[in-house]
Amino acid sequence: MKTKAKNYLSKNVENLKPSGIRKFFDLAANMEGVISLGVGEPDFVTSWTVREAAILSLEQGYTSYTANAGLAELREEITKYMEKGFGVHYDWREEVIVTVGASQAIDLALRAVVDPLDEVIVVEPSFVSYVPLVQLAGGVAVTVETKPENGFKLQASELKEAITPKTKAILLCSPNNPTGTLLTKEDLEGVTDVIKENDLLVISDEIYAELAYDDQHVSVAALEEMRERTILVNGFSKGFAMTGWRLGFLCAPAKISKAMLKIHQYSMMCAPTPAQFGALEALVNGMGDVAEMKRSYHLRRNYFVTSLNELGLSCHTPGGAFYAFPSVEATGLSSEQFAEQLLMEQKVAVVPGNVFGKGGEGHIRCSYATSMEQLQEAVKRIKKFVKDKI
Repeated sequence: MKTKAKNYLSKNVENLKPSGIRKFFDLAANMEGVISLGVGEPDFVTSWTVREAAILSLEQGYTSYTANAGLAELREEITKYMEKGFGVHYDWREEVIVTVGASQAIDLALRAVVDPLDEVIVVEPSFVSYVPLVQLAGGVAVTVETKPENGFKLQASELKEAITPKTKAILLCSPNNPTGTLLTKEDLEGVTDVIKENDLLVISDEIYAELAYDDQHVSVAALEEMRERTILVNGFSKGFAMTGWRLGFLCAPAKISKAMLKIHQYSMMCAPTPAQFGALEALVNGMGDVAEMKRSYHLRRNYFVTSLNELGLSCHTPGGAFYAFPSVEATGLSSEQFAEQLLMEQKVAVVPGNVFGKGGEGHIRCSYATSMEQLQEAVKRIKKFVKDKI
């Protein structure tokens, strides 16, 4: 007699929604002639000197594990980079861990500090992995929706309203994915006053730190009394055009860092060795290439955002990253309707804003990390699409 198969899946995992971004990538992948403004990665190839350093490490036989926390010389260089570029000091021996991308760093941070039913505030629109990672850590994600009229900047009053006795941490991202919003020192000081008053921890995703345009990126950890309550996440994917290398890092006070290292030891062992040698070269000799990429993104941002506004798709000027987040409400279409119809009718792939949380509805995310020629053609196609809808 047949018995019903037992469901062995975790309820936590069963209840997770698949990434909304993947849906549009998969659709676009099966169509010819698509211009993709959906991919959240640089269109530049990793600098040759970085690739060469990784190749050389292989040729020299560096194919075994590194220390769990990463190559000593890389961690030491990371502390120099953080101090010189962002004014915050860490001890490379105890407060820095090299991770498999910034995503693993966020996962480690949440698993190290979240107990069951602890609340973690997630500022939306937010990167699609934040809420699921909070849930997988056993926590409860409490979302705070930022508003377009404030340039999608978190307001101190909005944060205050979301805090309860169960709130343990807040997850911040500046420059932001998907909105491109950059929080200035003044913006952050208003928010961190509330954080300190309520004794919260900050997990600060600063993966786009190198891509700040009109104002300088300010690290949360560099603000007064914030270093000891901040887990700082960064990496090499975006600013250094190393997405496929899967290399990030985190910096945190020793007590927190040691807790995260225990999880890292059991779950990952260490980050890939050749990638670490490549990252070391990027920090030592690659900053000139980073500056060139940033200049190119800046020009593209100015062209693309101006064009969107001229088309009637209201768009604030993003202060960093490589995303525009225009409103599509003037067309009368929802985010998903706009994205699907634009793809099918004009073969331009964008990401509907609702996949980044409720606050993203009525918007689309467009990556301008593509060539100027592709952007210009995309603008022509979007113009054709919206001309009868606005």
